[in-house]
Amino acid sequence: MERLKLLLSPEVIAKRVQKLGREISSYYRDQEVVLIGILKGAFVFLADLVRALDLSRVEVDFVRLKSYGFSDTSAGEVQITKDVELSLRGKHVLVVEDIVDTGYTLAYLLEHLRLHEPASVRVCCFVDKSERRKVEVPIHFKAFEIPSGFLVGYGLDFAERYRHLPGLYEVIRE
Repeated sequence: MERLKLLLSPEVIAKRVQKLGREISSYYRDQEVVLIGILKGAFVFLADLVRALDLSRVEVDFVRLKSYGFSDTSAGEVQITKDVELSLRGKHVLVVEDIVDTGYTLAYLLEHLRLHEPASVRVCCFVDKSERRKVEVPIHFKAFEIPSGFLVGYGLDFAERYRHLPGLYEVIRE
């Protein structure tokens, strides 16, 4: 049995995503950028973020990764189950992730994306859990820092449930 505790309201999230969109637009002004969303968790964040950008040349693609571990931990083994389809050669890439936790999955993806010869690769995450980091990874843009708790809503799930919730919640197990 679990209950949900609201951490971030839809209004708080919307304001922060708009501000983040302005920061990213300022950074990439007059450049072509490819946003790469990591499925499934980042799709809601990516959808709102791309609409908050004020850039003329934006492309969107997705990757899907599978990490092997137990429950909410990762053993550091990662497999790409859906790769990018767009050419990244010479383009600026912004990886859009829901949560950066241990860093294993993101580190693997960043190494993989470098094989596509982009001009640059930067990272934007919805939630940074830096206190749980096992592998150092760069976070260039982040919406929120939340050190602990199992989070759902706004694209994040618990056994494929709760992705549809417009706010961010902590799962409280009773």
